[in-house]
Amino acid sequence: MIKVFVFIKATGPSVVAELGKSVADVEGVYECYSVTGEHDLIAVLWLRNHEDIALVVTEKIAALAGISSTTTVIAFRTYSSADEKLV
Repeated sequence: MIKVFVFIKATGPSVVAELGKSVADVEGVYECYSVTGEHDLIAVLWLRNHEDIALVVTEKIAALAGISSTTTVIAFRTYSSADEKLV
């Protein structure tokens, strides 16, 4: 499974909530967060292959109304001790 992070800038603050819901509804999107800072949303994708990245990011997410730009980052490795911290 390939994990992908898509950093999304919205066209304005008024569209962020609805845009976040639309992004979350795209097949392949695992989670979508509204965030502070340079970007408005971060989508976490879990995809099977690189062709799926091109399809989901460029043809589905980037085509949504309300997006001014996206930046895509592919994860190489996961470093986590989350299981150890669960109570």
